[in-house]
Amino acid sequence: MRYIEQEKVVRRMNGRMVINRIFQGFFMFATALALLALVILLYRIVSQGAGHLSFEFLTNFASRFPEKAGIKAALVGSIWLMAVVAPTSILLGVGSAIYLEEYAKKGRITSFIQMNISNLAGVPSVVFGLLGLTIFVRALALGNSILAAGFTMSLLILPVIIVSAQEAIRSVPRELRDASYGMGATKWQTIVRIILPAAIPGILTGSILALSRAIGETAPLIVVGIPVIIQFLPEGVMDTFTALPMQIYDWSSRPQAEFQTVAAAGIIVLMVVLLFMNSIAVYIRNKFDKSY
Repeated sequence: MRYIEQEKVVRRMNGRMVINRIFQGFFMFATALALLALVILLYRIVSQGAGHLSFEFLTNFASRFPEKAGIKAALVGSIWLMAVVAPTSILLGVGSAIYLEEYAKKGRITSFIQMNISNLAGVPSVVFGLLGLTIFVRALALGNSILAAGFTMSLLILPVIIVSAQEAIRSVPRELRDASYGMGATKWQTIVRIILPAAIPGILTGSILALSRAIGETAPLIVVGIPVIIQFLPEGVMDTFTALPMQIYDWSSRPQAEFQTVAAAGIIVLMVVLLFMNSIAVYIRNKFDKSY
């Protein structure tokens, strides 16, 4: 009695191998296309803006003359903005994730909350700008200050941080929790000493990606009313400021062709800031990866 028909198996296997090669080629083409677009974009920006980069460009304020235009106010403003966004969004996001994963009872209400948080991650950024304008600028009378813009940006990236932190906490092996409870540790001690250190690499990855989005977003800042050009540096969180994406948006929208070069130089500065932030995250993530 024959249980396996060798000819039929070989014929099917050949067909599967052909389908596998087709999909492999398609995926390689998609990856190569994405990399090609990235290379063209980087080449265009660097070749156009590298010539304008100088010490004067970093230390000058904005000007209506392209050769005198600088990015000092926008760069300092973005650093101030991140100083508000990072602690606010990470503390609230990680705290919410700990509550949902470790304390909240599993049920319809918790599932409903988690579903809405996931949906908020896909809401257009201009909607969060309108929310920030209503709550922080008008209701709380914070004006177009760093604090109002920082809270608005925190709302924008909060869902992403919550979802990524939940995934990181959920991925901690159950055996680590059981071992901690077996040693007599309380729930809070287990969270602080076992779960959070083990989940830090995943939490940091999601947080840095979210912060990278916040530092490059323009729409919420426009809705909140952040000015494009200022000739002073902020000295506190209640001061008016401008940010890198606002400055780049203004330069790129001007009719003079010279300002396109200035905008490209501003984009290079923004990318350097992003790479610096990502480098810090990778360093911290690798450090905790070795520990856990």
